Amino acid sequence: MPQKKIRVALLAGGKSGEREVSLAGAQEVAKALDPQKYEVRRYDPATDLPRLAAEAEDIDVAFILLHGPFGEDGTVQGFLDLLDIPYQGSGVLGSAMAMDKNIAKILYRNAGLPVAPWAMAQPADVQDPARLLAAVNLPVVVKPVRQGSSLGMSIVESPAELPAALAKAFGFDPEVMVEEFLAGREITGGVIGNAELTALPLVEIIPGKEFRFFDYQAKYQPGASREVCPAELDAELTAKAQQYALAAHRALNLRGYSRTDMIVTGRDIFVLETNTIPGMTPTSLLPQAAKAQGLPFAALLDRLLELAMEKR
Repeated sequence: MPQKKIRVALLAGGKSGEREVSLAGAQEVAKALDPQKYEVRRYDPATDLPRLAAEAEDIDVAFILLHGPFGEDGTVQGFLDLLDIPYQGSGVLGSAMAMDKNIAKILYRNAGLPVAPWAMAQPADVQDPARLLAAVNLPVVVKPVRQGSSLGMSIVESPAELPAALAKAFGFDPEVMVEEFLAGREITGGVIGNAELTALPLVEIIPGKEFRFFDYQAKYQPGASREVCPAELDAELTAKAQQYALAAHRALNLRGYSRTDMIVTGRDIFVLETNTIPGMTPTSLLPQAAKAQGLPFAALLDRLLELAMEKR
């Protein structure tokens, strides 16, 4: 008797500024899921939530491939909880805390993880940023608190540049963070698991010379950045970074998988932020790390769906 296929709701698109990235990733996931094992149904939360609710009883598990607000922040996770559909990755609380860069940094710091000094901006600072300039040292990174893919982000080197950078960030989010810029090597550490966690090999991200940092274009323009996996760090630094990735995952109450971005400066490592729904194409950072661990793309998707259904 043929084995019953697992019915997967693949959620992609949505309303955030990362909609196109989400749809591109979903194409790759749909292609890689074994048609002998899975029946894949596509849903775009921008238009298809009523249909998803109506068909909930015919769905075994959801694969969320949404980035940014209304997808990575706990909103869709709460909707799926109400429908009693398990899904890969973190729940409402962990997703919301990781998405809020200010809350995440407070939790990292409470867990003993090193973070760059930061201050929260106020709308009045756009006209007069003196308060911020007294709180943090230039250069600084200005970023919206709840955006991904570096949307609305700027590096500011002089006081004169700060008002425009703040105005840009406030255009994306009512809450804006100003964080001291750390020069160094950017690495990312993936984690997979529910109760038992595995730290994946690290990836170093080297943006092209024309990019000051790993911005939206550097992330998604083919050939704009180079990635090295496993990252060429010595054993001591590698172990420290992997422990930091695990500690960040636990501090934010995450499950399933995550990817934590860090900066290496000399022998020090600072935690930047954690992604609860990392990019999901075969060449994305977490799938690269999983492949180096011996888990090719299709097997990684199988594992994430297994972890999702463990929630039952």
